[in-house]
Amino acid sequence: MTQPPTSPRTLQDWLSVHPQVASLRAAVYDLNGCLRGKRLLPAALSGVERSGLGLPLSASVQDIWGRDVWDNPMMRAGDPDGQGRWTGRAPLLMDWLAAPSALVPLQMYDVGGAPSFADGRTVLSRVLADYNARSLTPVVATELEFYLLDASHPQPRRVAPGGRVLTAEGVLSIDDLDRCEAVLADLYRAAGPAALSLGAAISEGGAGQFEVNFAHTGDALAMADDTMMLKHLVKGIARRHGMTASFMAKPFLDMAGSGMHVHLSILDGAGSNLFDDRRADGAARLGHAVAGLLAAAPGTGLILAPHLNSYRRLEEGSHAPTTLTWAEDNRLAAVRIPAARGAARRLEHRMAGADANPYLVLAVVLGTALKGLEARQDPPPATTGNAYESDAPAVPRRWGAAIDRFGDGLDGILDPDLIRVFRAQKMQERDRFAAEITDYEYATYLECV
Repeated sequence: MTQPPTSPRTLQDWLSVHPQVASLRAAVYDLNGCLRGKRLLPAALSGVERSGLGLPLSASVQDIWGRDVWDNPMMRAGDPDGQGRWTGRAPLLMDWLAAPSALVPLQMYDVGGAPSFADGRTVLSRVLADYNARSLTPVVATELEFYLLDASHPQPRRVAPGGRVLTAEGVLSIDDLDRCEAVLADLYRAAGPAALSLGAAISEGGAGQFEVNFAHTGDALAMADDTMMLKHLVKGIARRHGMTASFMAKPFLDMAGSGMHVHLSILDGAGSNLFDDRRADGAARLGHAVAGLLAAAPGTGLILAPHLNSYRRLEEGSHAPTTLTWAEDNRLAAVRIPAARGAARRLEHRMAGADANPYLVLAVVLGTALKGLEARQDPPPATTGNAYESDAPAVPRRWGAAIDRFGDGLDGILDPDLIRVFRAQKMQERDRFAAEITDYEYATYLECV
């Protein structure tokens, strides 16, 4: 287990070590995981550290296109000001831009200094406070999948640097890793200064698809920060190589979708793993956590699969789960128990897409696992064999149904205002897609009917 990354004492301390930085991007991550903020000169950094960066409080709840979501308490209050305050995390160097620049990560507060209910860091922090109150520490790691693309074509192509088109599935292919070594080497080189504790990189099941793993940590908030920063870093480095990196859940119908898997174990106050199968109660506690995750899945589906495209990933034969099942060492189940034993015993939550917000994903995964532990819920029988053929309930596979059921079973985990705002945001996103006439629709109906 890694320790939380070391952060600078002040932003001025950081800037003194990086005098080459000519501009800064100070920003919060909104509920979709998009950056919202301002471009600043280094001289403004002391003011940001002292009193925060003035931003509309509603910046956290813009829809995916950056439009206001009117059905929320902020807009009803007249769209008041908020403050983006430095998280304490070291800025992220962005050397793919024309001039040396860096991203200063912020968290949204209201002008009175209260954390905004609609900031993902706030949502996760409140869940972690519940763990802390019980002298428990969640140990987490994420695995994030993405595609490297040439986006200059109408249909993006899977490419390696230099323009070679990748057409065949290449799971665990060393050749595909080698073809993209320039991008991966730059990524790992940049991870050190960014304090990202990256583990292995692998070639995944889709052509041009890769996965990067993190080391396990007892700081879940830092893990969410790391995962979000990794997405920004991968996109920027790909751009420097003339490519595009996509965390879209299903960019190609004929290739594997991209997921964000979460590994979780829980330490007690003495530092012992509650799931350790050498403990008399280890297996039972693991089962309780699994039960909490599966029972709450219909109400968490909108966070795990937040967009129209997210639901294309949840199909049989794709390694993405379609049934609310759990199993020992079975990658077709929604919750997998890896083969690790003893102190390394853990669960792997496999439902979230790579397009989901890591703060919100970790909040609902940790929150519902804790809820299952507290209630001593019993899981259904473990699945064996092909989980796609299980008669267990289905993973939420329709966007509209996930919107309707969002928040079910999440009392005490998510703020009611967050549930209302996130649902309204997704309804607005859905309605705009429904209002568009696609080329395929014209091709089908224009002359035929």
